[in-house]
Amino acid sequence: MKFDNFLIKQPLFLAGLFFLFSCGDAEQKDTAGKEPLVTKSDQPAIPFAFYKDISVRPGMNLEVISWGKGVDSIGGYTILLSDAGKSTYRSLSSEREGILSDAWNMDLDNDGNPEVYLEFLIDNKVRSDLHVYEYSNGNFNKITFPGLSSKLKKNYAGKDKFSIKDGDLYRTYPLAGSLEGGEKATGTMTLHYRLSGNSFSASEESK
Repeated sequence: MKFDNFLIKQPLFLAGLFFLFSCGDAEQKDTAGKEPLVTKSDQPAIPFAFYKDISVRPGMNLEVISWGKGVDSIGGYTILLSDAGKSTYRSLSSEREGILSDAWNMDLDNDGNPEVYLEFLIDNKVRSDLHVYEYSNGNFNKITFPGLSSKLKKNYAGKDKFSIKDGDLYRTYPLAGSLEGGEKATGTMTLHYRLSGNSFSASEESK
């Protein structure tokens, strides 16, 4: 009698094992090749609102950082200079009003001392402005960037762009408003900037 019960239970036992292995194999097939899900909380947060590494020359770099919590147009910025060849490391920090959108280096006056240009978007990202520093004798010296004259402001409504061409600095913006004769202003204004003795000058290139 016991032997008969064993013969009856054995197929049931084997069928149970087969079912378990089949489920395990199906689960492996479902998960094979799938990457683990990553939630937003697992993503590393960007620590700075703006960061750019600028190579001035081999061994000399400028790192520009912007930060701020809350309102994006208010915060601070830092310029870090590393000159490995001279074992020199300097920094400058300042508060900002505007969004740091770009940074680059030039030597516009050809005096051998690099300048770093910081472009800011202001007035709800409508207008652009520059902060300029020259690195000389181990220090960052600020150079005042000129605003527009009262004459140019009459037909200025923002949306300006800074560009570099053949080592020169240009500012271009669409004309707005009316001209002195009353007709509507059309076309663009391009200003060509020069630097001499840590002082900027600008000339009109085209309309």
